[in-house]
Amino acid sequence: MRLENKVALITGAASGMGASMARIFAGEGAKVVVADVLEDEGKGVVADITRANGAAMFYRLDVADEAQWKAAVDAALAAYNRLDILVNDAGLSGSAVEDLFDAAAWDRLMAVNARGVFLGMKFAIPVMKAQGGGAIINISSISGITGQHGVHVGYNASKGAVRTLTKAAAVQHGADNIRINSVHPGLMPPMRSSGRTADPEVRAAMLRQVPMGRAGRPEEVANAVLFLASEEASYITGAELWVDGGYLAT
Repeated sequence: MRLENKVALITGAASGMGASMARIFAGEGAKVVVADVLEDEGKGVVADITRANGAAMFYRLDVADEAQWKAAVDAALAAYNRLDILVNDAGLSGSAVEDLFDAAAWDRLMAVNARGVFLGMKFAIPVMKAQGGGAIINISSISGITGQHGVHVGYNASKGAVRTLTKAAAVQHGADNIRINSVHPGLMPPMRSSGRTADPEVRAAMLRQVPMGRAGRPEEVANAVLFLASEEASYITGAELWVDGGYLAT
């Protein structure tokens, strides 16, 4: 198993890509902390994992809240005695806002998508440093690399922040044996917070820009994250992995 005896905390793990990561990580031997604000759905993912003879626990976490982050990491340590992997997957879409320069939407997007990643690293890195290393994977987006129509500018800005925050932390903590990388999904199934990008006509237009001609599947992102979390990626840090069907290559 690729993650045997590892402990992983995954945010946004109650649905979508995060839930896929949680199930796949558990199947590879990891003990998984399923962290999300969606309690029923998160507990459902834990139930799926335990039914498959895996190990998991749910923790309610608002990633924008510093105190909740400290408590979540403390809970992981109390349950499993260590923290080897952090996946910062929780995020909000920027396509459900009419005013693409709405200040309140900017604040919320930055709080969840960027501050949440920052806080996760703030509390996970000291633990990983003390135990001799770890792996952090931050979920950015193709929107963190390029601009696009119909999306609040705060979404692009927040995902761009994740991209460069990842590189800065990777440089600062490489000597601590902590590998920190970002993954950049392209067109995926709509998020719970999606607006225009969930519209069939809008999605059809977006698909025409994808060389592979289809949307990605959550497990395709999850498997990319699994690689970066595993020892197979032992000399990879500060990198960005595009999982976008060739979109950014055009």
